[in-house]
Amino acid sequence: MMEGSLSKWTNVMKGWQYRWFVLDENAGLLSYYTSKEKMTRGVRRGCVRLRAAVIGIDDEDDSTFTITVDHKTFHFQARDGSERERWVRALEDTISRHGVRERWSRNMAPRHRHGDLERRISEADAYLQIMIELVNKMNTRVSELADPHEKSKGQVILDHSNAMLDNIKHSIVLLQIAKNTVNPVNGVYQGPTNTSQTHIKQDAELSPRVELGSECRELATPTRSLPLADMTAARPMSLFVPDTSYSSSEGEDDFYDADDEPASTTPPGPSASRTCTADGAAEQDSAQPSVDLPRTTDGEIDYDALYEDESDSDLGSMENHGSVVTHLLSQVKIGMDLTKVVLPTFILERRSLLEMYADSFAHPDQFVKIVDQPTPRDRMVQVVRWYLSSYHAGRKSQVAKKPYNPILGEVFRCHWDLDGSETSSNADKQEVGDGPVPWCSPEQLSFVAEQVSHHPPISAFYAEHVNKRIQFEAWVWTKSKFLGLSIGVHNIGKGTVTLLDTGEEYTLTFPNGYGRSILTVPWIELGGSVVIECVQTGHKANIEFLTKPFYGGKKHRVTCEIYAGSDKKPYYTAQGEWNSRMDGRWTDSGRTEVLFEVSRMKARRKLVAPVPRQSAQESRRVWRHVTCALRAADTDAATAAKRAVEQAQRDAVKLRDANADKWLTQLFSPKGEDGWEYNSPLKNRLQKHTPQHKPVDTNDTR
Repeated sequence: MMEGSLSKWTNVMKGWQYRWFVLDENAGLLSYYTSKEKMTRGVRRGCVRLRAAVIGIDDEDDSTFTITVDHKTFHFQARDGSERERWVRALEDTISRHGVRERWSRNMAPRHRHGDLERRISEADAYLQIMIELVNKMNTRVSELADPHEKSKGQVILDHSNAMLDNIKHSIVLLQIAKNTVNPVNGVYQGPTNTSQTHIKQDAELSPRVELGSECRELATPTRSLPLADMTAARPMSLFVPDTSYSSSEGEDDFYDADDEPASTTPPGPSASRTCTADGAAEQDSAQPSVDLPRTTDGEIDYDALYEDESDSDLGSMENHGSVVTHLLSQVKIGMDLTKVVLPTFILERRSLLEMYADSFAHPDQFVKIVDQPTPRDRMVQVVRWYLSSYHAGRKSQVAKKPYNPILGEVFRCHWDLDGSETSSNADKQEVGDGPVPWCSPEQLSFVAEQVSHHPPISAFYAEHVNKRIQFEAWVWTKSKFLGLSIGVHNIGKGTVTLLDTGEEYTLTFPNGYGRSILTVPWIELGGSVVIECVQTGHKANIEFLTKPFYGGKKHRVTCEIYAGSDKKPYYTAQGEWNSRMDGRWTDSGRTEVLFEVSRMKARRKLVAPVPRQSAQESRRVWRHVTCALRAADTDAATAAKRAVEQAQRDAVKLRDANADKWLTQLFSPKGEDGWEYNSPLKNRLQKHTPQHKPVDTNDTR
């Protein structure tokens, strides 16, 4: 038993209300009362049934948490982070225990359960006797060692073995108690009802029931109590386990998470069954409808068309893959790092993470306009405009999906035309001959990214416009964390915009990302603080990506304040939503303007070399079979193709280790402790031809 005070959100009062909570781990029930006194009288206000429940926390708030079960979401608030941690861990353990118990009950035929349990306990006791004999032999061997150093090491092993043996003995005794003393109520063991009993100590109670070896019987003596100090006896009120969670206040818990209404549970239409084979051919199952894949004139799969196809061939929401999601959630705990957790294939987006980073320049004109601004203030505002307007282009679907994790050494190249810079013919095109994309022209914006590290998974990328004499380089790696109903992705790294003619460098950081509502239809939210700063001019922008509060408020809100030097008052402010519209205001004059409006901004199509002409390490070529299978809505083929890519990566690592070879990056190099840098930036290539920097006016006025 665990009990204590928490605040609970009630829709009746539209606010937090004090409640006294009692967690009955055996019953799998979290009951709450209006006061501790009401609890002692058994006047229960409501309860939350924990079987099949899901715990959720907010990474932006260290005191609140949720429990989702029986189509309801209950919201709670602890005093601080440590108190929330205690409750969350206890709730997780209870949910896990009853999940195992439910699966065991469901998988065993009723007439065989008792006999099967008894047989398994007998087997466990037999193995226990073998372990006891082995530990005794080890004890004899250690006592015969003459070398004190060797004897000391042997004693450590022996101590660990004895500790393990004690744990096994305790476990077998608990299994015996469960087999012989359980009195089920609604199929759940309620535990002892004597409130003064906190330990199992009486040999008289245990001796008729425990039938173990002599080594194990000593656990049942008054001198060796079971390790149940943290479990108080269940009160009589917990004997009733309701069929569903409830509150005695009608409508108190009629609240749904982030979305305004519960997601539809209508199943999707028939799934497609076209299978992409290793050589790119497609095999169709005639029993199910197929998905037509784009073809070249030769009849081969047109991989370039696959990547350019932005149709959302959704393989189904999370709720339509319930067993997969449930299995995944059963392996993780709140706060766990998801870096090494294999996520299901059906949530994958049809492109690599490196290609997603390129969407930061989907509005290339906004980026190059930075150099056209006359003053440092105008240039800083334009940097902010480009930066904040770049995030919406990275989302190809309303449903949150995860791009492919790049393999080590993977590269992605592309470039964009600017307004009025489209080349009439390839014959008239002037090529830069070097840089990230040697075949693009000086009037085009070029981009390259490389996966430079696997542990941690660091991506480095670089962009430049030769004629505008502007460049951008960045490195970033993500650290994912499980939050229960959502997944938090922390972006670690920074980027730098460099204006070669003025010598200004604008450093920036990245917001965190959150995949919300992962049990139904996931959606993306950004959160956290971002700073954009120019050391040369002293200008600084503080940006806040605001996560949606659980009650009221809007999604995707952003606020921004821009300061000059040591000024305490911002000269420019902006607010709005990063995926729709933001409005700005010059505070000295009061003039307002639209910082950007997504509906009026058409993302530029990135230009990428055809897949057949790409090198073996370029993103679209690496992942082409996975992309093909996802477009065909064939999860089995997508999973097999993805595993083939990852296995080739592991084999390459083993080969390098065997030959003592060190991995060498292609385009980027470590920059001390300050991340990574592009090997041939425009700044270095044009250094001899760059004129003297224009003086920076830090005291300009509007």
